[in-house]
Amino acid sequence: MHFALKVLLGLAAGFAVGLAIATGHADFLTPVARVLDTGGTMWIAAIRMTVIPLVMSSIIAGVNRAPDASTIGRLGGRAMTFFVVTTAIAGAMSVAIGAPLLGRISLDPAAVAALRATASTAGGPAGTMPTLSQWLVDLVPLNPVKAAADGAMLPLIVFTVSFAIALSRVDAARRAPLVAAIEAVEDATLRLVRWVINLAPYGVFALAVPLGAKLGLSALGAMASYTVIVCGVSVFFCATVLYPAAALLGPIRLSVFARAWLPAQAVAFSARSSMAALPAMIEIARDRLKLPPSIHGFLIPLAASTFRPGAGVGQILGALFIAKLYGISISMGGLVAIGATAVVTSFSVPGIPGGSIVAMVPVLMVVNLPVEGIGILLGVDTILDMFRTTTNTTGHLASALVLAHGERLTDGESATAE
Repeated sequence: MHFALKVLLGLAAGFAVGLAIATGHADFLTPVARVLDTGGTMWIAAIRMTVIPLVMSSIIAGVNRAPDASTIGRLGGRAMTFFVVTTAIAGAMSVAIGAPLLGRISLDPAAVAALRATASTAGGPAGTMPTLSQWLVDLVPLNPVKAAADGAMLPLIVFTVSFAIALSRVDAARRAPLVAAIEAVEDATLRLVRWVINLAPYGVFALAVPLGAKLGLSALGAMASYTVIVCGVSVFFCATVLYPAAALLGPIRLSVFARAWLPAQAVAFSARSSMAALPAMIEIARDRLKLPPSIHGFLIPLAASTFRPGAGVGQILGALFIAKLYGISISMGGLVAIGATAVVTSFSVPGIPGGSIVAMVPVLMVVNLPVEGIGILLGVDTILDMFRTTTNTTGHLASALVLAHGERLTDGESATAE
């Protein structure tokens, strides 16, 4: 049986048991629900324990895997600017469109209060935020080790990015051993993540039972609404941002862009992997659109490895949905923190099934949202991942066309595709 089907069945079975308890048809299972709640919390704790080594090692290794400055040149800098700005736009659009739609989801207030009372947060009152000035000061950690111990992810990410950039400026011979060690940490942590994710069918079941018991039938409607909202915002972002960017800044006819990229989108949608679609993306950029070697040889592989605008949609809406489930109000400062963390962590999403869920943990922790909520999101993540990955690959070609247009080609050809 396919792994994604196992996870979905675990979610359905968990909700079924939980609903039976909620409706009074299986009161004898109430003690079982308490035991499962403990087991589900332990599974979430296992995910959380991998987050800090994974985020730190992947950011440091990613920055230092890049070619030297002479190879990156102007293209690398422009590419990263495009990646960050586009992902930030995706996040802003998610807040502007998704937040009001999620707010319309109806949940029983008593059930939400009961669920919130049993929630465990990353530390401190759920959803609390300091003043803006204090938040800015706290971005620079006095002690990075303490920031890691406290789960202060955004300051820790600021330190990690700064350290990674500083390390990239160290002499190559002295840098290589440390980078190799960090890459080994990254590989080991990814293997550990895979082990934890392989338990997802059981972890999701264990979390769905108490959720269904507390929220009743409203939980099913909420999950369906959340799924539709995330998929809809992803499609809307592609239609209003990525396609117009390719057409206007590429420049390329919209019909050419849509037809050319359809095979790569099909692979991404079915395989739920940008890396699986990479060969098709390179072939299309090189043979169909005649983009320069610097684009199909360097930029597209770089984009496939790091550029995930779909995460800007999925992580932010996921965090807002968890806040909705647990009845937690997020302030404007909290939304800014969620958005900033989602943009940064989107560049370190591991390329494994369910990897986006692991990368979402820092987004929740930055405003102390209940991390166990991600176990419920994982139940419908297969559907969402199809749309997120398709959004990612659409962004890869859009970035290739936009950046190719500004490159001076050695053979004097135009980067414009006709």
